[in-house]
Amino acid sequence: MLPILLLVLKVPQDPLLQGTLLIIFMANPVPATSTDVTNVELAYQNECLSLLKGCQDSHVMLSYNVMFAYLSSDRTHKANAAENKNRSKRKRCEVWGENPKQNDWRRVDDWPVGMKNIGNTCWFSAVIQSLFQLPEFRRLVLSYSLPQSMLENCRSRSEKRNIAFMQELQCLFALMLGTHRKFVDPTASLELLKGAFKSADEQQQDVSEVTHKLLDWLEDAFQLSVNVNSPRDKSENPMVQLFYGTFLTEGVHEGKTFSKIETFGQYPLQVNGYRNLNECLEGAMVEGEIEPLSSDQSVKYGQERWFTKLPPVLTFELSRFEFNQSLGQPEKIHNKLEFPQIIYMDRYLYSSKEIIQKKREETRKLRKQIAILQQKLERYMKYGSGPSRFPLPDMLQYVLEFASTKLPLVVPSAQDSQMTPAQSPAESCGLNEPLQQNSTENTEGAASTLINPPSQEELMSKLPQPSCLPAEMPECPAPRVVTEEEMSLVRTCLQRWRSEIEQDIQDLKDCITRINQSIGQMYGDPVLRQVPYRLHAVLVHEGQANAGHYWAYIYYQPRKSWLKYNDISVTESSWEELERDSYGGLRNASAYCLMYINDKLSHFVAETGQFQKEVELLPPELQNYIQEDNWRLEQEVEEWEQEQSCKIPQIEPSATSESQDFTSESGQGCEHSIRSLSSEHARIAKDQTAQAIANTADAYEKNGVEAALCEAFHEEYSRLYLLAKETPTPHNDPRLQHVLVYFLRNNAPKQVVERTLLEQFADRNLSYDERSISIMQVARAKLKEIGPDDVNMEEYKKWHEDYSLFRKVSVYLLTGLELYQNRKYQEALTYLVYAYQSNTTLLMKGPNRGVDESLIALYRRKCLLKLNDMAAALFVSSAEADVLEGINILNELIIPCMHLIINNDISKDDLDAIEVMRNRWCSYLGQEDMDANLQTKLGELLPRLLDCSAEVIILKEPPKIRPNSPYDLCSRFAAVMESIHGAAPVTVK
Repeated sequence: MLPILLLVLKVPQDPLLQGTLLIIFMANPVPATSTDVTNVELAYQNECLSLLKGCQDSHVMLSYNVMFAYLSSDRTHKANAAENKNRSKRKRCEVWGENPKQNDWRRVDDWPVGMKNIGNTCWFSAVIQSLFQLPEFRRLVLSYSLPQSMLENCRSRSEKRNIAFMQELQCLFALMLGTHRKFVDPTASLELLKGAFKSADEQQQDVSEVTHKLLDWLEDAFQLSVNVNSPRDKSENPMVQLFYGTFLTEGVHEGKTFSKIETFGQYPLQVNGYRNLNECLEGAMVEGEIEPLSSDQSVKYGQERWFTKLPPVLTFELSRFEFNQSLGQPEKIHNKLEFPQIIYMDRYLYSSKEIIQKKREETRKLRKQIAILQQKLERYMKYGSGPSRFPLPDMLQYVLEFASTKLPLVVPSAQDSQMTPAQSPAESCGLNEPLQQNSTENTEGAASTLINPPSQEELMSKLPQPSCLPAEMPECPAPRVVTEEEMSLVRTCLQRWRSEIEQDIQDLKDCITRINQSIGQMYGDPVLRQVPYRLHAVLVHEGQANAGHYWAYIYYQPRKSWLKYNDISVTESSWEELERDSYGGLRNASAYCLMYINDKLSHFVAETGQFQKEVELLPPELQNYIQEDNWRLEQEVEEWEQEQSCKIPQIEPSATSESQDFTSESGQGCEHSIRSLSSEHARIAKDQTAQAIANTADAYEKNGVEAALCEAFHEEYSRLYLLAKETPTPHNDPRLQHVLVYFLRNNAPKQVVERTLLEQFADRNLSYDERSISIMQVARAKLKEIGPDDVNMEEYKKWHEDYSLFRKVSVYLLTGLELYQNRKYQEALTYLVYAYQSNTTLLMKGPNRGVDESLIALYRRKCLLKLNDMAAALFVSSAEADVLEGINILNELIIPCMHLIINNDISKDDLDAIEVMRNRWCSYLGQEDMDANLQTKLGELLPRLLDCSAEVIILKEPPKIRPNSPYDLCSRFAAVMESIHGAAPVTVK
């Protein structure tokens, strides 16, 4: 803005022109929190005010009044005004996630608040939430202050920036303590942090780099307060005291010993090649083998690290990214890495050096023993001299099975041993050789047979003749000739050998297990369990190296449970869910940072109601800041309610009342709405009811209306009862035929069933003839006799609502399947998604309340994969119209559907499909042949594709389709269910 000011001062003395230019400058004032405000610029602002004051133009005078009021206010007012300005520019859907329920805007009691993702900033939420939930760190930030003299003498730009960041962080923490909102907006803090990088529009920065930058700023800011009393003494810096420790490195290099002490904050650990956190630490603390190079050399190489001081908050940075030299790009390591809730750090402390070195030496010896045993075991499990090797016990078992196999042929007599012209080809091949013969050579013992083998001529005589055909060979391999003595000896030897081998294998495995247990218990000595660190937070990354989503699991002391902080969402979780998302190995999600706290420090334990206590201890300006934000929330709620009251409700025209809302404002209104829905179900079944009435002609003529109604009632009940007992088939669902079949299959109360059936006969649409009208009138009279004490009308209403929803789900499922078969995947997905969501509500009440969930999920998944392929193909086509269409498919269908799937209980098949879709888009990152503009668009798409919590998805119901009769619906169901197993699309009219 400086050039504009210079231009203002150089223009001729034209008040209007000067005023216009000044308005441009004054309309863009320097933010109150910016560190770029200089004395020169402030002087120019004062000059602007004086020039504006001298201008006679009314518009310029108005600008002067506004600008003067703005500049003369204090800094708190500026911050509030800036916040209001930003808030006024935000769309409501951005603030509230398109959630129309105002109750979902508000925080519940002291439940922790979420944090808004303002674009690739989920990492900030994960880091800040983890720090905020440390009571000691929260106290340090909220109590931060500097003397006025230091603020006035602060000249360095970096110092001003750090102070400004600390002030914004104070405001953010204050809101997180006392706001009435469900989530807070960190825009002001993030804008300062983003300024440290080249471009705020770049893709997600490396989290480690940004986190280090954030902690460096905080450390520098606290150092300013330390410098007041102890200049340049970093040991007094609270950030150093809280997060930093020291370690000693000792070793030998090129024959020379060395030793040095270093400071660490986030301790880096390699993941590749390790199974758990303790193995990672062992690998980091001991590098190289400290052994002689040869027998005649005493030079040793290697080094050991020992922690000399551990910080109260111990942070491990897990290195899950490596650079692939062949591909020329980074890759994520998805290996599984386990970590405990409590880790004892004694084994890594310098004070435990002597005992730990002995235990490490013992461990090395035990591991060498395991290596030798593993080699022996491998010789048993991979036996043989060729390229294909198999477990030896299995090979012996196979030989025994071969020897025991008998040919399923009739044993010929001894005189038939010679070939005759009438013999069959099988006989000529020797397939019908007797298993036992009375010849002399076969009556000897098995031992003599082995010692005196048959002659060459005898062996040749038993070989198949050239006339033998392959088709006439036995179905399975079997010995041609074997005596009982031979079989007994072979069986005895093989079984004994197999038992011996199996025992050897088991002994080896048991020995390996015992040694592993000894290694596992090596550090279980109580002496080495004096420094416990409890897991406080796990920061998780999901995605690939180039893009992904971040969230955090944080232990919540007041509830003694784990909470999942996923941007604006904060939900209760469990250790099992944390393991699934954080260990890695199963999907693209894994922990990249672990935060432990010293379990013996009591001031790190949060108490119930602590947030409110801390709010009361805040400085007055922060308390006012919270009150003003809560007041603005009330104003926004009031504005929203006024907007809603001015809207005309959109009611879909419909002949039925399936979508009608039920109210309980009055008994009459409730009764009317219930009867409307049950009457609709009676109308749907009117053809079946009319047939039941027609079958009572004799009873009506002989005994009158009452008897006819009674007979029709019982006959129809019996028919529907038997129908409900039928076993459903893939092509037939009896529940679609009648509401009472649905009720009976789900064990509805008897009063609900009887009243519903009575309403069937009281339907006004049954006015076919005199008999139907008479029965209808009697049924209506009996219906009026049923009082509220006889039937629970609220329960009655819910049963009919469920059946209405069941029919709707069925119709949407059938419609979605038909559209899928006709390759209309976009329309099909809308119906299938709604069918699945509504069906889930039904299945929560019982397994027979809804339709087959796996069928909907299967075709929903197929639609998603088809659409993802379509969108990807359009995107990479580079044609502008096709790219736009592909992005629209992704934004409007694929991403919302993926979010709905992931935010519910997700199956392995769905999870695999989502990983396939995500990997398809991630594979385009960094492709050299892809246009730079497409890469930019891809960078904008991926955060939404990988982040499942940045927005709240509102499911829009597809166009309503209602069948005319249950017969139409049943026939359509049968046709569609039959057609999904074939190739031809089916259209049901």
